[in-house]
Amino acid sequence: MRPVWAEISLDRLIQNYHLLRDAGGDAGLIAVVKANAYGHGAPACADALVKAGATWLGVTSVEEAVTLHAVRSAARVLIMSGIWEEREAEAAIEERLTPVVWEPAHLEWLAAAAERRSLAAQPVAVHLEIDTGMSRQGVQLAELPGVLDQLESAKALSLEGVMTHFHSPELLNEDATKAQQAQFALALEMIAARGFRPNVIHAGNSATVFTSGGAPGISELAAKYGASAMLRPGLALYGYAPRFAGDGALAAAEALKPVLAWKTRVISLRTIEAGESAGYCATFHAQRSSHLALIPVGYADGLNRLLSNRGAVLVRGRRAPMVGRISMDLTIVDVTDVRGVELGDEVVLIGEQHNTAQSSGLRAQKAGVREQGSGNSETITAYELADVEGTIPYEVLCNISARVPRVNIALGEGDA
Repeated sequence: MRPVWAEISLDRLIQNYHLLRDAGGDAGLIAVVKANAYGHGAPACADALVKAGATWLGVTSVEEAVTLHAVRSAARVLIMSGIWEEREAEAAIEERLTPVVWEPAHLEWLAAAAERRSLAAQPVAVHLEIDTGMSRQGVQLAELPGVLDQLESAKALSLEGVMTHFHSPELLNEDATKAQQAQFALALEMIAARGFRPNVIHAGNSATVFTSGGAPGISELAAKYGASAMLRPGLALYGYAPRFAGDGALAAAEALKPVLAWKTRVISLRTIEAGESAGYCATFHAQRSSHLALIPVGYADGLNRLLSNRGAVLVRGRRAPMVGRISMDLTIVDVTDVRGVELGDEVVLIGEQHNTAQSSGLRAQKAGVREQGSGNSETITAYELADVEGTIPYEVLCNISARVPRVNIALGEGDA
C-alpha cells in the first residue's frame, strides 16, 4: 500500500470529550462530527463519542447523517445546515433526523413531506435557528413572527429546540457576543410569548465551552425557559484549543490533545550539489551539497502548495524543510542536517515524533524492530501549518483528502 496515512487516536478523542463535558458545566454537548469529523473519519469518531456518552451529534447534511447509521439508534443527529426541497425533507423524516430550520420553505417542505407521505407517526422535531448577527443562517427577528405562524399551523412539526451561532466567541468579553446573546434572549421571549416551550436551547462552538460568559450564560438562559442547555464543540473535540484574543488558550483548553497524526515514509534519497535545483520551476537551488528525501504526499492528499519552500516535516525526531514546489503526489525534503536517514524512515507531517536512537528505515521494518523514542521529541500541529498557509486549522484538517487512509487507534494502542 502507498505509505501515506493518518492515525486517529480514539483515546484522545474520548479524553477531549470528557474534558469538554466537564468544562461545559450544566450544559450538555452536541458533538460536531460534520465534514467527516473535521477530516478524522466520522463513522469511527461518532461511534467512539456515543460510547463515551454523547447523546447528540451534529452534521452538515442528510447525506452526512446517513453515514452514521451504526450510532443513530443511540444518539440524535442534528442536520445543522438545513434541508433542500421535499426529497431531502422526506429522507430526514425517514431516517429520524432532526433538521435545523429557519426558512419558510424548510417548514413547507417538511410539513408537506410528513403529511403527504404519512412518514411521521408523531410530529417531526425541528430546531429553529435565530440570526443574532452572523447574517448567515437563521431567521432574522423581524421575520420571526411569520415563521412562528407557520409552526403553529404545521401540526406535523414540533419546535423541539432553538439555537443561534456566535461569530466571535474567541474574543473574550467581546461586546458583539454580548449583543448577540441579548438578541437571542429577545427571540426566546418572543417564542415563549407565542406559547412554544422548546426542550433544548443551544449556541456557540468550542470557544463558548471555555469562556466564563459562554456556557454559564447559555445554561442560565435555558433554565429561564425550563429547557436543557447545550453547546456545540467541534475543533476542540479533535484536540485544538481555540485561540482566545489577547489571553492565549485558557488553562482548561490547554489540556486538549490532537487526535490526528499525519504520516508518510521516505521513498527515495539522492544528493545534489551546490547550485543544482529541485522541483517544478526550479524554485529551490542548493546552497551546498544537499541530501534530499522524497515523500509520496502532495496537494492531491491535502498538503497545501503554500507550504512549498516554507513548511517542514519531522524525520528521526528532527525538523527538515520542504524544498521546491509541492507537486500533486510528491514532496521533496532536505534532510542534510538529519543524520542517518534511510529509505522507509517515518516522516511526520502533523503530529509528534521522538528522536530515534536506532535505524527506523527498511532494515528495521524487515527485522520487525519497533521504533523507540529517546525521550526527546518534536511536534508539528495543524495550527503551525495553518499559520504558514495563512489559514485556520479547520481547513488544514478538513483538506486531508479521502485517498489518505484513516487508521483508527483503539483503546490501549498508542499514546493517550
